[in-house]
Amino acid sequence: MTRLLALFLLCIPAAHAQLSIEITGAGAQRIPIAIVPFTGEKTLPPGISSIVRADLERSGFFRGLELPPIAPEPTEATSINYAEWRSRLADALLVGSVQQRPDGRFEVRFRVHDVVKQQPLGGIAYTLNKDQVRATAHRISDFVYEKLTGEKGVFSTRIAYVVKRGNRYELQIADYDGANAETALASFEPIISPVWSPDGKRLAYVSFENKKPVVYIHTLADGRRHVVANFKGSNSAPAWTPDGNRLAVVLSREGGSQLFMINADGSGVRRLASSSAIDTEPRFSPDGQSIYFTSDRGGTPQIYRMSATGGEPQRVTFEGSYNVSPRISPDGKTLAYITRNDSKFQVALLDLSTRQVQILTDSDRDESPSFSPNGRMILLATVIGERGVLSAVSADGRVKQRLSTAAGDVREPAWGPFIE
Repeated sequence: MTRLLALFLLCIPAAHAQLSIEITGAGAQRIPIAIVPFTGEKTLPPGISSIVRADLERSGFFRGLELPPIAPEPTEATSINYAEWRSRLADALLVGSVQQRPDGRFEVRFRVHDVVKQQPLGGIAYTLNKDQVRATAHRISDFVYEKLTGEKGVFSTRIAYVVKRGNRYELQIADYDGANAETALASFEPIISPVWSPDGKRLAYVSFENKKPVVYIHTLADGRRHVVANFKGSNSAPAWTPDGNRLAVVLSREGGSQLFMINADGSGVRRLASSSAIDTEPRFSPDGQSIYFTSDRGGTPQIYRMSATGGEPQRVTFEGSYNVSPRISPDGKTLAYITRNDSKFQVALLDLSTRQVQILTDSDRDESPSFSPNGRMILLATVIGERGVLSAVSADGRVKQRLSTAAGDVREPAWGPFIE
C-alpha cells in the first residue's frame, strides 16, 4: 500500500474515546446559580440543564446550587418569586422548557434571572433536532455567561489536538469540553503545530507524511487541504495573520530556521528577518501589527517582538534562561509562554504593561499553551508519566482542569475562535 493510500484510508472518520474534564481547582467567589431542570427535557437525554450546569461550573465563575425537588417546576413563563430564590441562596436563576413540535423537532425556551437585582435578563427560543442537544445547551450557556459576567462565553467553541495511539497520529477536533471528537486527519507520521484560522473554518498544521515537515491548510467542512510550504529543508510553525489571508512560517530553505511570510495559497514568500540564530514559533498580535517569536539570538531561548513588516526585534522576556512558545492574549495585554522554573517547564503569564510575571501551573512538563477566545482560560498539554494529557488553567491561575482520555498520548492543543 502506498503512503498516500494509507493516509487516505486513515482519514475515514472513526469514533474514539472522548475527553473528560476533571476540575482540580475552582475560582473564589463563584456566583451561586440555581439551574432548574427544564420541563420536558427528559425527551432529550442527557438533558439541557445538566450540560449547562457543567459548562458554567467549569468556567470557574459559577457554583450550581443543589436544589430539592420543586413542584411545579418553574419555566421561562413562570412569574418568579425572587425572595424565595434569595432564601435558597441563589444570586442567579435559569429556568426553561422543552416541547416537541409537530414536525418532530424540539423547541427549547429559557430565561435567566438576576435574583439579587430581582429582574429578568432575557431568554431565547431554539429549535433543534435530537443530535443538537449539546450544541444547543452550549449556546444557552454562552447566553447565561454573557448576561451574568458581561463577557462572551466560549462553550460553543472547539479545540484541536493531536493524539498518538501506537504508531498512528490523529488530528482531532472536539467541542471545547472534549465531547463530539472527530478525526480530521490521521497518519503514520507525526502531525504537529495545528493552528486555527481566524474564522474557525480552517486549520494550518505541519505533517511529516512525506518524511519531512510540510505546512498544510485543511478546510474542515469538506476535508480538502493544500500545501502551503514545501520548500527545501524544514517548513514549520505556521501562524495566521488576523485577517486569515497570510501566514508566518519558519523555513530553513536559506539556511537556519528563519521567519517568512506567505500567502494562504502558498504564493508571495517573503523573508521577515535575518539572523544567525534560530527564530521560530511566531504568533501575531491581535491587531496584526507585531509578531512575537522565540529566538536564541541572545544566547538562550527567549521571546522577542518585531513589526509584522520586519525590522529589528526587541526582547520581551528577561526572567529566567529559557522562555519559549509565546501566545498573546486576545486583548493583546498579556503573554502566555513556557518557562523553565527550577528544572520544571511551566506556563507563565507576563503582563506586558507592568512586566509582572506569574507562574500559572504546578506541573513539571507543560507544552503548547493556547488562549480561549475570551482570554479567560489557557489550554495546554502536560506530560505525566511520559504520556501527554490536556489541561486548562485560568489566566489568574485559580481554576485548574484536566482533560483526560482513556488511551493515547495527547499533545499540541489549539483553542479555536468564537463561532459567529
